[in-house]
Amino acid sequence: MTLAYAIRSRWDGLSGRAAHLPDRLEDLRGPCAGVVVLPVHLTWHGLREFDVSRAESRLVLYSILLGQGRRGELARFVNARRLAEDWPALAAMLSERLRRACERRLGLPGPGCAVPAVLAVPADRPG
Repeated sequence: MTLAYAIRSRWDGLSGRAAHLPDRLEDLRGPCAGVVVLPVHLTWHGLREFDVSRAESRLVLYSILLGQGRRGELARFVNARRLAEDWPALAAMLSERLRRACERRLGLPGPGCAVPAVLAVPADRPG
């Protein structure tokens, strides 16, 4: 079991989560590299620092934020390009309800679908 699965949000998938999602994927302006330090209210397990350059760390961070974060926290800490790239792995970690809400609200691809070309931002461009 990976760390990402071990600290999966207990709030994941509650009916009100969709209201906390930004209106568009492009509203997510988080960093694509470096360390993010989450506010204490999001880190009940004690882990507060996440290196968004590392895939596993980023998946844990994004699962926490999607499961518990407020709209402004999602916009501040989640990077749209990274989320789109990580979506196949991240979607498998979320409840079906939250996964569907993200797919509808943010235009992320459903299971078995490719990432839309509009989301495939070249790596040398800031996300």
